[in-house]
Amino acid sequence: MSTTTADHDTQAPAAAQPAHLLSFGGDLENLIDPERLAALQASYARDFAALNAALARGEVPSGFDDKRFVDTAWQAQPGSAGIAAIYLLNSRYLHALADAVEGGRKQRERIRFMVEQWTAAAAPSNFLMTNPRAMQALVESEGETLRKGIGQWLSDAANGQILQVDPTPFKVGESLAVTPGAVVYENRLFQLIQYRPVTPSVQARPLIIVPPCINKFYILDLQPKNSLVRGALEAGFQVFMVSWRNPDESLAGLSWDDYIGDGVLAAIDATRAISASDTVNAMGFCVGGTLLATAAAVAAARGEQPCESITLLTTMLDFADTGVLDVFIDEDHVSMRERTIGSLAPKPGLMRGTEFARTFSMLRPNDLVWPFVIDNYLLGKTPPAFDLLYWNADSTNLPGAMFGWYLRHTYLENRLREPDALEVCGVPVDFGRIRCPAFIFASREDHIVPWQTAYASRQLLGGESTFLLGASGHIAGVINPPAANKRHYWAAPSAAADASADAWLGQATRAAGSWWPAWHAWLGQHGGGEVPARESLGAAGYEPIEPAPGRYVAEPA
Repeated sequence: MSTTTADHDTQAPAAAQPAHLLSFGGDLENLIDPERLAALQASYARDFAALNAALARGEVPSGFDDKRFVDTAWQAQPGSAGIAAIYLLNSRYLHALADAVEGGRKQRERIRFMVEQWTAAAAPSNFLMTNPRAMQALVESEGETLRKGIGQWLSDAANGQILQVDPTPFKVGESLAVTPGAVVYENRLFQLIQYRPVTPSVQARPLIIVPPCINKFYILDLQPKNSLVRGALEAGFQVFMVSWRNPDESLAGLSWDDYIGDGVLAAIDATRAISASDTVNAMGFCVGGTLLATAAAVAAARGEQPCESITLLTTMLDFADTGVLDVFIDEDHVSMRERTIGSLAPKPGLMRGTEFARTFSMLRPNDLVWPFVIDNYLLGKTPPAFDLLYWNADSTNLPGAMFGWYLRHTYLENRLREPDALEVCGVPVDFGRIRCPAFIFASREDHIVPWQTAYASRQLLGGESTFLLGASGHIAGVINPPAANKRHYWAAPSAAADASADAWLGQATRAAGSWWPAWHAWLGQHGGGEVPARESLGAAGYEPIEPAPGRYVAEPA
């Protein structure tokens, strides 16, 4: 945003007229009730006049609570403080205008999203000449920060994404995903990892984990201190993990049916055979939960119930409210994907992992985009070494045909939730046929899977269900080991499955710490009793192929 505070007697600069800076296919002001618009304009005029008067008196604005401007360099110079204050005022006004828009839900969401993108990009902290901290560093380093910043920008431009993490300390299988185990089955789509027990006895019924196929599985096994896998092993469970293949062009034609039949159901069958158990406890995370529930419904339509229980972590089965991701979905977008990389394309292609990464970063631009622009390019810093950000940047492709089916039948049409509306693997899908107990977990601040949407799964599943609500977001809410003694969760054991999300929350009580022990206790009720842990991994016909984490997870996008 370009503005000046040098001459306070001049008329407000262009940056002070934000309503005219955006166009959403028409005049934004015409989408707002005239009385509300007049009130917003009057409020803005008063606030801007007061700010302009304060700046004219040489006063440094106070009350900066935005993390982008907390550095003392912003308050040390009246000009910089004024630029930041004007920007924040304009930003608040633009967001107020967006919130006041009348019309359809999707239109309002898209306007809010675009306003967020524009205001995040226009922050004066993002530009060298208006960032006093960057200018100070430039002078003190005699230009070295700019030299390093330009070099990093050129490198990022060549790679097609902003470097968010120093990758040097991390290597999958050495510093990440180090829980001991072996690959005991594989096909073209996934490897099945069996982890080595760490307790003398284990629950007879195994736990198989289905991670999202749009990310690599080791988010659930980052390091021993925060590994959900290790936590389950220490609680006395046999643990198996699906490690999805990172598809290349040869797998671009794989379908949703392939991910169900050759993926989840094949993994469940192999786990049952290796553990000599008729049924399994199965857990799915994010879209892995959608795949797991679909597979369980396919099995039920065939007269089978291979799951003794299912756990769904931050999972959507009902896509009526998909949160901020909904701004990307409409008929034109889905049709374009189908024609270019999906089932209607002359040749199926891939949904590239780097595009996923950019999209998810755009959902939180002030956390996952612009701070790295400032640190990498303006300050010439090396990004931090952070395991979660390393995983986040380790992209995964998806087959175009599978991705197109998923977009159309879930996000766009929401037909997967309708009993028998769709056929998968040749049978009609109805989540109501899944009779086993379900444990459903959601994160209260999740911007990818709104917690109320995750809660809606209770009304679709045919068995009894338990719901827990954790604090924090999509990842941090799930990866919350007890030893860290962080955060909290809410539980309402007596709440009926047909209660609304708000009614459930009204009955819930807050508990400190991790939700993992509560899940372990619930899972233990379906474990089948303790048996001695086996020393060897695999079984006849399922001999170990290679040590965990296997080679599939190492494949780059």
